[in-house]
Amino acid sequence: MASHENHGAESRAAATRTASVMADIRRRVASRALTAGEKLPSIRKFARDMHVSPSTVVEAYDRLTAEGLIRSRPGSGFYVAGTLPPIALSEAEPKLDRAIDPFWVSRQSLDAGPEMLRPGCGWLPSDWMPNAAIRRAIRALARADDAVLADYGATRGSLALRRLLVRQFAAEGIDASADQILLTSSGTRAIDLLCRFLLNPGDTVLVDDPCYFNFQALLRAHRAKIVSVPFTPSGPDVARFNEALSIHRPRLYVTNAALHNPTGATLSPKTAHQVLTAAAAHDLTIVEDEIFADFEPEPSPRLASLDGLARVIRIGSFSKTLSASIRCGYIVARPDWIEGLVDLQVATNFGGPSPVASELVFGTLSDGSYRKHLAGLRNRLAKRRREIIGALEGLGIRPWTLPRGGFYLWCRLPDGRDAAEVAKAALRERVVLAPGNVFSVTQSATDLMRFNVAQMNAQALRVLERSLR
Repeated sequence: MASHENHGAESRAAATRTASVMADIRRRVASRALTAGEKLPSIRKFARDMHVSPSTVVEAYDRLTAEGLIRSRPGSGFYVAGTLPPIALSEAEPKLDRAIDPFWVSRQSLDAGPEMLRPGCGWLPSDWMPNAAIRRAIRALARADDAVLADYGATRGSLALRRLLVRQFAAEGIDASADQILLTSSGTRAIDLLCRFLLNPGDTVLVDDPCYFNFQALLRAHRAKIVSVPFTPSGPDVARFNEALSIHRPRLYVTNAALHNPTGATLSPKTAHQVLTAAAAHDLTIVEDEIFADFEPEPSPRLASLDGLARVIRIGSFSKTLSASIRCGYIVARPDWIEGLVDLQVATNFGGPSPVASELVFGTLSDGSYRKHLAGLRNRLAKRRREIIGALEGLGIRPWTLPRGGFYLWCRLPDGRDAAEVAKAALRERVVLAPGNVFSVTQSATDLMRFNVAQMNAQALRVLERSLR
């Protein structure tokens, strides 16, 4: 009897191991880590990787062949079969409640009507933007050459705008020529191009935890493996950063150095040097997204300037300080990488960003009023931050750190409240909030929430108070 029971237990264990191998292959196919026609690992290699016997892998491969997911080529191995269904990013791991799904938060914010309040969104109210300067640039554009209004954009984008950026970057200690700048159709497009240029499916990318949620979405779209490192008020946890580099050997690290999203923290000089030292030791490329840099009262350490653009790539756009409607971003990198990125942009976009958008950005940035706009914006945001911090503290909500600038507050809710549940309650009253786990790869920010101080008002605060009950 005991022998029969032991045999049954062994059979169940074997079935479980086989099911585990099958589930791993299905996950790789669903996430596009394995694509149609791609060869699967050899039976012996996969057995070593999964810590199972070769016979378990043989059985898993045979069952998946019977299902039609993979097919066997005698003498060659096993291959992913057929045509894969379109990738559904909302189904990509981790599987989240839609109240904390970043796509859901983004769609609620982007599609909201004027009656919806959006303290969870990532941009300033339209009446905070330099609209008078934009209108002047639009009037000037009406007198532009026909080519600006009708032709494709140059492969690198507007030379005048790139030269203007060269002067701005020089003031920050970044020595770059106009030929080292590639204009793109947006900051998001800049990251997309870099992923296409630098990554292969299955490559590992390091991000902060928490980090901007669209970093995660883009990386999943490019079938990258995402590894996160805890973020502190002075930058990434350096010990964990070094550990991640040693264990996972990531190809890229994607981060914000100035006014980190969502925390509002600023990279310290010590942490910046430690990060660059580790990156050099492990041949790591860093993508530094500086979209919030102009909100700083004084420039903080920049990885791109400290590194001299050797292994750091700077990206950014003008959507936060100028207009999210005029889509234009940029990449600053080594000359040889820019050459490759130019070809890639031609292949995927047939040229640079719209000349109309580039001219509008150039006209607004070169307007004498733009610097005054930025100075006024920084002062207005500093005042609003103080007001909102006081109002939130009255609700028992406290900032994780005090930002030097910008419009984000990363806050801890009182009594360990679940931010996703608070966001659900607020959404029923037409207020969009951004719960912490939207930004956390490890889902470890349950009681944290990002607030946009410029989008907060008395009504949003009242709804927040009711949602906390």
